[in-house]
Amino acid sequence: MTLRPTDSSTLLIDGKLVPGSGGTFEVFDPSTEELLGKAADATAADMDAAIEAARRAFDDTDWSRDHAFRARCLRQLRDALRGHIEELREITIAEVGAPRFLTSAAHLEGPVDDLLFFADLAENYSWKQDLGNAAPMGIPTHRYLLKEATGVVGAITPWNFPHQINFAKIGPALAAGNTVVLKPAPDTPWCAALVGKILAEETDFPPGTLNIVTSSDHLLGAQLTEDPRVDLISFTGSTATGRSVMRSAADTLKKVFLELGGKSAFLVLDDADLRSACSMAAFTVSTHAGQGCAITTRLVVPRDKYDEAVAATAKTMRTLRPGDPRDPGTVCGPLISERQRARVESYLRLAVEEGGTIVVGGGRPAEHARGFFVEPTLISGLDNRSRTAQEEIFGPVLVVIPHDGDDDAVRIANDSPYGLSGAVYGTDPARIARVVAGVRTGTLGVNGGIWYAADAPFGGYKQSGIGREMGVAGFEEYLETKLVAEPAS
Repeated sequence: MTLRPTDSSTLLIDGKLVPGSGGTFEVFDPSTEELLGKAADATAADMDAAIEAARRAFDDTDWSRDHAFRARCLRQLRDALRGHIEELREITIAEVGAPRFLTSAAHLEGPVDDLLFFADLAENYSWKQDLGNAAPMGIPTHRYLLKEATGVVGAITPWNFPHQINFAKIGPALAAGNTVVLKPAPDTPWCAALVGKILAEETDFPPGTLNIVTSSDHLLGAQLTEDPRVDLISFTGSTATGRSVMRSAADTLKKVFLELGGKSAFLVLDDADLRSACSMAAFTVSTHAGQGCAITTRLVVPRDKYDEAVAATAKTMRTLRPGDPRDPGTVCGPLISERQRARVESYLRLAVEEGGTIVVGGGRPAEHARGFFVEPTLISGLDNRSRTAQEEIFGPVLVVIPHDGDDDAVRIANDSPYGLSGAVYGTDPARIARVVAGVRTGTLGVNGGIWYAADAPFGGYKQSGIGREMGVAGFEEYLETKLVAEPAS
């Protein structure tokens, strides 16, 4: 089987590749603005059919109880995806604008291989846990816990890292014995739809275990949050939409996992290698045009080294020109859409209105007449109270903020409604440990340490979300706990 854009114009519902009852909608290349093709456009009727199929597959089959079979299916899927990895790579670059170098990591190959971690969990997890004997109310009793699948999972995903986020949800959810309805973002439907085609044609997943519903309607996911047949919502996206998901899910008291926004701080202590740290901060915020919720977008540096830090950061950022994502040397590709570019540009205007100075970038690159590009942009002269420093921009925009010592750096990092990620650079292990203990975020990288991995739980504090994704903790988000008590023998 060869994957082509025309192949992706189907939904996956109840094991069948079917057209969307709403017809199709157009998919564009964000680096050229050219029409790539069309994707299946689902309606509420299609979503209803997908939910019903998932409900039936969970209630009427032994999918949730056959751990070895689930592991085998997940390994089949990983191997089948690997067999199409180059075709998937080209489609991902075209649809997402993902820089080619990232498709060997978190944009494609890493998430595909992560399925093996969840397959191993399905087979080796302790589904029964003995609590031993006790005598509550004087009655000798033996107790044990059973870990069981939650039921039907509604997974709603964004466009920025579609493979990583899609597999971070469907991998553990399916491994845990749930059935899934995946609703991907309208901007990147093919990344999900092609997985559905491969799964339907090259694996033994039973009908209804995974359903994939692409749609031009951003609001179709709300149907998942409201339907009583859905037991759990796993959502990644903006904090504002996350609040709506919680409100909508409240009527049926669904379990809710939310991975939301961030405004992460890159803390440089006064004993750090300043130039190395600032260069890394510039590279990080420019990667994939800054379109990552955990990307560090506030660079917090010692006040007495502020000018030196701005100069060092600017030197690196000037080398990171936006480029064709197909080029292996490109770090900063396009933004996903004209709408997103307009949002980023509105924040650049706001930064100037707030008294900031655009040191590098701040506009559209002259060498790209087409494509939704914005130059990597460095802003100085603002403090942490500015909207530019407080609000998630989701573009290649870095604000440099001065601090007056370690405690002040921690204060600035925590002075945010978000708490998703961050970074710390320094040389004294004791000082670094105190800073790490003080920063209220779900992940932190120290001196370039990488926290992303299949076995590493990811998630945030405060308004960055609820729960954890990936790792054993992420797997257990999709489980219920049943306590059983019987007479002691």
